[in-house]
Amino acid sequence: MITVVGAGTGGTVPEDLLAGAGLVVGGRRHLDAVRLPDGAERVVLGPLAPALDAVEEYLAKERPVVVLASGDPGFFGIVRVLAERFGPERLQVRPGVSSVAAAFARAGLPWDDAVVASAHGRDLRTAVNLCRSYPKVAVLTGPGAGPAELGAALGAHPRVLVVASALGAADERVERVTPAEAAARDWGPAVSVVLCLDGTRAPGPARAVAGPSARPAGWALDEAEFGHRDSMITKFEVRALALARLGPRPGDLVWDVGAGSGSVAVECARLGAAVTAVEKTPDGVERIRANAAAHGVDVQVVHGDAPAVLSGLDEPDAVFVGGGGRDLPAVVAACARRARRAVVVALAALDRVPAAREALTGAGWECEGVLLQSSRLAQLPGEVTRLAATNPVFLLWGVRPHTRTEGVAG
Repeated sequence: MITVVGAGTGGTVPEDLLAGAGLVVGGRRHLDAVRLPDGAERVVLGPLAPALDAVEEYLAKERPVVVLASGDPGFFGIVRVLAERFGPERLQVRPGVSSVAAAFARAGLPWDDAVVASAHGRDLRTAVNLCRSYPKVAVLTGPGAGPAELGAALGAHPRVLVVASALGAADERVERVTPAEAAARDWGPAVSVVLCLDGTRAPGPARAVAGPSARPAGWALDEAEFGHRDSMITKFEVRALALARLGPRPGDLVWDVGAGSGSVAVECARLGAAVTAVEKTPDGVERIRANAAAHGVDVQVVHGDAPAVLSGLDEPDAVFVGGGGRDLPAVVAACARRARRAVVVALAALDRVPAAREALTGAGWECEGVLLQSSRLAQLPGEVTRLAATNPVFLLWGVRPHTRTEGVAG
């Protein structure tokens, strides 16, 4: 039997759990904090493989093993690895208070509506994108992915970071800083979790289901749901297919280039992605901000001309191009160079389709497309109905060849 004990956020390891153990495995600080039974071997956790091999050796001899871990070892912890290798039936887990729960407690906030991301040994960009799109995120940190790196990646994004260091220890420290302040400091190795909060939305309403807000019940919203100028908006039929090809999801970053009213940007944000909308007209910028606010989502709006302005933006997972004029081929090519997964282009002009397609295929992407023509039901006097045709739109989409077999990037 393997007894997995969570400690380190204010809890202690009862001596009776250690009694009779032939092997005790844990981090150095956890091992130093307990008195080992006479004759017990200890293994300091570093690389997992040697420790797991030692555990297997003791189990084969039917000798008890104790594994010491931080907080709740079933929450982004060692329980997953142990269960995969030895089977959950051989585990007895005694969880402590997780660092995430402790950090939110110190901040005086509920966390049933929080998103939790681990950046420990993982790409930080997923956590950054979640911090940009959700009002309450806990980020489990690691080497090269701590408060400084998170703050630098967030830049001027309007968030407050709650940095929790040495939780449960005598030198515990919990500090509220801006992303810029976090980026300017050396935090050392004691930080285990950072809370990223939108101060205006952090408390949140009462919930019946834990986790981030539920995905919207519908998408491809009617044009009337958005402010727009002279019907210059991506129609919902086009938006529906564009969203299907973009595949926005939590942890992604999506660009909406030539965003106009921002309808695609808002829809992607409603589906949980971080979104940057690029728009060249000042009134368009304000319209996008107003539409995002009306739908309760966070969209970063960049005022500038593509493709020049794109070079300063973070790398996207997917891109929607809804405008570009004569510069469209250059805009599509610039997006194809940067996007990780998909580029979707909407065009009303037939003569611009070949150049846009060539920009995608020339970048090594697989390109497909469709002409969308729809007719909507329209009431006439006398309780009769006619079909009202909408303007036809070409939709092209390109995907990187490897994404067809490897799935979407995370």
